[in-house]
Amino acid sequence: MSTAGLDPVRAVADAVLYEGYLLYPYRASSHKNRSRWQFGVLGPPNAGPASFGEEPGMTTQVLLAPTGAPGDAGLTVHLRFLQLQVREVQRLERDGGHTPVDSLTVNGTSVLTWDEAVEHELALPVMRLTDTVDEVREVAGGEDTERLTDADGTPVGRVVRRRSPLTVRIRAHGEPCAGAGAQDGGYTRFTVSVTNEHAGHAGDKEAAIRSSLIGTHLLLRARNADFVSLLDPPPEAAAAAAGCRQHRCWPVLAGPPGSADTVLGAPIILYDHPEIAQASPGDLFDSTEIDEILTLRVMTMTEDEKAEARATDPRAREVIDRCDAMTPAELQRLHGLLRDPHAPGPDPAAPPAGEGAGDVRDLPEADFTTGDAPWWDPAADAAVRPGSDAVVIDGVSVAKGSLVRVHPARRADAQDLFFAGQVARVTAVLSDVDGGVHVALVLVDDPAADLHDWYGRYFYFAPDELEPLPAGTETDAGSGTRTGTRTGTGTPTPQHREESRS
Repeated sequence: MSTAGLDPVRAVADAVLYEGYLLYPYRASSHKNRSRWQFGVLGPPNAGPASFGEEPGMTTQVLLAPTGAPGDAGLTVHLRFLQLQVREVQRLERDGGHTPVDSLTVNGTSVLTWDEAVEHELALPVMRLTDTVDEVREVAGGEDTERLTDADGTPVGRVVRRRSPLTVRIRAHGEPCAGAGAQDGGYTRFTVSVTNEHAGHAGDKEAAIRSSLIGTHLLLRARNADFVSLLDPPPEAAAAAAGCRQHRCWPVLAGPPGSADTVLGAPIILYDHPEIAQASPGDLFDSTEIDEILTLRVMTMTEDEKAEARATDPRAREVIDRCDAMTPAELQRLHGLLRDPHAPGPDPAAPPAGEGAGDVRDLPEADFTTGDAPWWDPAADAAVRPGSDAVVIDGVSVAKGSLVRVHPARRADAQDLFFAGQVARVTAVLSDVDGGVHVALVLVDDPAADLHDWYGRYFYFAPDELEPLPAGTETDAGSGTRTGTRTGTGTPTPQHREESRS
């Protein structure tokens, strides 16, 4: 089975693989960068107490339904992880020897001692769902040397990169789920376990991470079978799905929405069919990142901090250079992507809009901008008119200027209960990003009602908490008002969703 079909999924998996590889502000001296590799670390089994080594194993179980003859169904297992690589900078001495140093300036550029990583992907042969596999794979260690010379070619030092050998055991087997889905050939529960079997002792934290598998995750590709979503299984598979157990690895459907031939088993919890946001221009090494915030933060770095970041790692240099070269228009694209949450999704069979994951050059400008209006402004959406929109309550149309009586019900707390029975005037009918309706109010007998209305301080209630009243209804005199927890300035977000990286 060709692995080319996994390439779109690898773009998402890379966000998991390199989570923690670099942490803002991407400088080797940053305290955050001294504690890396947060997720998917399979530590050595013989780690001492002082090493703070991670647990050596992970296990995932998935559910498959054959799409043809049960004997023809199978899958491939791809294990992906990083191997730590120590980059040591050494200065050339007059006697010809080399001395390890924290940094060395070569041709005006600093070269720093730091930890890098080497990416690995191990694939098992295609196996049937009834097969059992137990394989031990060796990942070689090694040492590479790179000479450092000045502008005229005179040697000034070297970079030595060292990797410790790794030993990993992969076990996989399938078993029928008794009594499940007999009408379509039944379901198979497939288990994949990965264990770090490094034989050496790790006495400290540095030794432990050097003999660990980092960012470990699985890509599973089915043949003549479909994976069943464990997050949202069909009713007939619910019992079988509930029987699947996970340990430090959570499987989700991957690939285009609607497809079911690929699963990503990640050390972090994701949703089915995760994807990189189209507006994202590149990796920022945080799989829950918001590109605009991190990009702006990079832009606040001083030139000295940027120079140190560039010297830390080639990937850090790419981040800094990309942020420095970003135009105002490109930065604006990160500010928010307007999409109707109720609109149909893209056609899975349609070719990608850009040239690759995260490529926005060929995407329609209309997808990213609302003209001069920012995305959070209701005026950006012609379908949202808070001043004239209405909502029907008990058969009565309620809009700006309508009178209602308040009956707090939804998660009402002690402060909300002060509004019980109060008469209020509607100032706007608004929709939130999920399509819910909220009614903005000011209390009629509040002496400061006009002031609240003037600067936009409203109370928000759901339609089912309001009772429409006829115009001219007398208010409850003397019933004081309180500022409840649902007050706010401005308006809720229009009926659109802001998208960021997975």
